[in-house]
Amino acid sequence: MAWYEVKGNDADTVVSTRIRFARNLAGFRFDKGLTADDARTVIDRVGKALGEADFTRTDFDKVSAVEAQSLVEQHLASREFAAKKGPRALFRNDNKSVSVMACEEDHIRLQCILPGLALRDAYRFACECDDALDAALDIAFDEKLGYLTHCPTNLGTGLRASVMLFLPAIAAEGGIPSLARQLAQIGLTMRGLYGEGSDSRGCLYQISNQVTLGLSEEEILKKLEDAVATVIERERALRRAVSGEDAERRADRIHRAEGILRYATLISSEEFFDHFTDIKLGIALGLVTSISDEALNALLIRCLPATLTLGAAKPPESGTARDRLRAELIHNAWEV
Repeated sequence: MAWYEVKGNDADTVVSTRIRFARNLAGFRFDKGLTADDARTVIDRVGKALGEADFTRTDFDKVSAVEAQSLVEQHLASREFAAKKGPRALFRNDNKSVSVMACEEDHIRLQCILPGLALRDAYRFACECDDALDAALDIAFDEKLGYLTHCPTNLGTGLRASVMLFLPAIAAEGGIPSLARQLAQIGLTMRGLYGEGSDSRGCLYQISNQVTLGLSEEEILKKLEDAVATVIERERALRRAVSGEDAERRADRIHRAEGILRYATLISSEEFFDHFTDIKLGIALGLVTSISDEALNALLIRCLPATLTLGAAKPPESGTARDRLRAELIHNAWEV
C-alpha cells in the first residue's frame, strides 16, 4: 500500500505516518569527512546487511536529476540527499514501505512511511530493519549519549517520528503559528510538506519530535500520539463550526475548484496545490464524490514536475506542455 492510500476514520485529517532512525557505522567519519572510498564501503556493507532479495538499490550518483527529484517528491529521499555529490545509495523495500538512505547526513537514514495514523506499525517495521542492521554492522553507540549521529539533535535514540496532517480549518483561522508555538513547548515541531525549511502547500503539515536524547522511544511515540489526537479534534471542531453563509461560501469555493480541475486545459503545479486543499476538504465534508481521497492524494505526487515528466510517454518540452499534461492527468483521475 502506498503512503497516500489512506483508509479508515483518519482519512479526513491524517495523510501518513513516518518513523525514521539515524545511525552511523563505527570507525568511519561522518558526512563530509567521509572519503569516496569509505562511502562506497559503507554503502556496500549496508546493502549486504539489508539483503539484496528484500531491497532494491538505486545509486544516486548514477541517476538523472529528474529521477532524483522524483524520489524526493515521493518522500523516498531527502532534498539534501539528492543534492549531495559523491557515492550514496537508496535502498527500498516496497512491501513494507521501508527505505534506507546510505551516506546522507548520517551513514544510515532508515525510514518507514505508512498511510494514515499508524505510528505503532511504522515503528515495528522500522525496528525490524534497524535490528537487522544492528546485528550485521558495528553501529556507533555510546553508553551515555546513545546512538552517535552527525547532528547533536539526533543523539540518543536517533528516532524521529512524524505524522502528516491536513489542517485547512486551523490554517484558515490563522491558528498555525500559535499551534506551532504550543507544540514547541512540549518538545514537538511543525514543518511543511517536505520537512524542515519547506512550505505548507496544500495545508499539509508534519508534526514530529524535536528531542531524541533523554527520552525513550516509547515516550517519544506516546507524546506524539497524544498531541496529534488533540490537533485532529481541534481541526474537526473548527470544520463543524462553519455554518450559514460561511458554509455556503465554503461549498461554492469547493465546487469551483472541482470545476477548474475537471475542465481546465492548463494547470500549473501551484494552481493544483491551491485547488487540492479545497477538493480534499470537500471529500471530507461529503461535498465532492466524483473522486476518492486515495486518487486525489496519488495525484498530489503524480502532478509534481519531476514525477510528471518521468511518467510521460514523451517528456514535455516546455512549461506550457507540462501544464497541459498535468491537466490531462487530472481529468483522467476523475470518475465519469
